[in-house]
Formats: sequence, C-alpha cells, structure tokens
Amino acid sequence: MFTRKVLLIIALIAAMSVVFAACAPQATPTPVPPTAAPTQPPATSAPAVTPTTAPAASGGLNIYEAILMEKGQKTPEVSTGELRKILDQKSATVFDARPFKEYAVSHIPGALNVAPKPGVPMSQYVSDVAEIGRIVKDKNAPIVIYCNGPYCGKSKRLGEELLEAGYPNVRRYQLGIPTWRALVGLTQIELEGVRYVLERDKTAVFFDARSREEFLAGTLLGARHLLLAEVGKAKDDGRLPMEDHNTRIIVFGRDGVQASAVAEAIAKNAFHNVAFYDGTFDTLKSLKP
Repeated sequence: MFTRKVLLIIALIAAMSVVFAACAPQATPTPVPPTAAPTQPPATSAPAVTPTTAPAASGGLNIYEAILMEKGQKTPEVSTGELRKILDQKSATVFDARPFKEYAVSHIPGALNVAPKPGVPMSQYVSDVAEIGRIVKDKNAPIVIYCNGPYCGKSKRLGEELLEAGYPNVRRYQLGIPTWRALVGLTQIELEGVRYVLERDKTAVFFDARSREEFLAGTLLGARHLLLAEVGKAKDDGRLPMEDHNTRIIVFGRDGVQASAVAEAIAKNAFHNVAFYDGTFDTLKSLKP
C-alpha cells in the first residue's frame, strides 16, 4: 500500500510539472548576431530593390520577388514581379541583350532588341550602346535589360557599358528568360522567328487560334486549330503534346490579342516553351516551311 501511494504521488508531481511547463511564459529567443550566421550578402554587394508583390503568408518572400543578389555587380536587379509591373505600366524601356535570332524566336513580350557592338567576338557579345541611344533619348530614363539567365554575361556587360556611357538608371532582370518562362510562361515570337522555326524545327507545334471557318479557308501547313475555349479539351484529344511539355509551341491568330490569349492558356497548363505571334495572319501567308 505504501509503495502504491508513493507511485501515485510521483505520478501526480510529474503531471503537475507538465501543466506548469505548458502554462509558463515562453522565453524570448536570443537573437543571433549577423556576423555569426549571415543569411545573405551585404547590402553593398547588390543594391536592394523594393518587392512589388505581396509577402507570402508565412511572412517570407515568394518566388516572384526573388533576385540573385550577386556580389560585386555594378547594376541592381529587378525581380520577376517587378518586371511584370514595369511592363504593365510601361515605366521603363526593356531590352533583350541577346543576339537578334534568339530574340526573334522567343522574347519577353514588350522587350526590344538592338544590333550588336561592332568588332566583338561572339563569346563576349554585347549590344551596341549607340543603338540603345537612338531609342532612349533621355539618359536618365529607366532601362531594364535581360538575357539567358543567371549564368549569362550579356546583360552584365551591357549594364556596365551603359553606366560608362552615362546611363545611371539601369537595372537587370538577371534571372532572365529561362525564369520568365518558368514563372510567367508566355513569350513572343517575331516574323523572322516564325520563318526560322518553320525551316529548322520540325518538332514545333503551330496552333491557329482563328475561327473554324477561317482555319479551313487557309492556314500554315501543319497548323492545328485551337480556340481558347478548347485548350482543356485539347489535352485529351491529341492536339496538345501531353507527353513532352517542353515542345516548342507557337500560336498565331487574327491578331496578337487573340493569339496571346490562347498562348497564355496553354502556358498555364504547364507547357514551358510557348510563344505567340503578335502580327496578323495575313503577314504569315507568304511563309513556307
């Protein structure tokens, strides 16, 4: 009996200890000095930019606010969210710093492209600042440049040359077109790009977004008909390449508005290489594969 009472008392004390521990005020964690475990490079390594999208529910930043924050860069970066806002508001001139052929095949909608700097080897390709000056008359006007992503040096070289030429308001979307495709999805193709794809890429899929009657009256050779309302259905009837979401997909229509709507719907179904043609179908009629 004595042993049983002792055990009961011990159990009661243990239970009360748990209750008191749960009810006791929690101690405030001691902050870790920044020098003990730095979580990001110093502010001087890459000028900070103000995010244009709302913080995630957890209190951190979402992927649309990400930048590389590389050390030693002379021009600051913009995030994907910021670039989208810039394009929507037309608050800066956006330049694609890649060679024209790459630009023509697939570029961020609304971006411009200029000729290369003369006498520079392809490995050190950089756009011609003089050509940019013909478009941007005010050297204080905001400029955003991009190229082929984190490992691409074209936008860095162009940014430095613009600074040296007296353009102080230059920023880079260093995540580049690969990240744009992943997060936004939609790109634009030029007439020269359509011609190049027709001649060189036999795996590409072309979609005609016009009405059924217009499609039957004449379209590009091999093009498939696809209305905006049919994008979901096309995933099951064989029109969309469901076994290869990296397939190059090009959408054209009566005009760029019609084409971009269908292209955006396709991109939102996890296709990673979708471009729309911003011109009219009449400008495509002369193209032959």
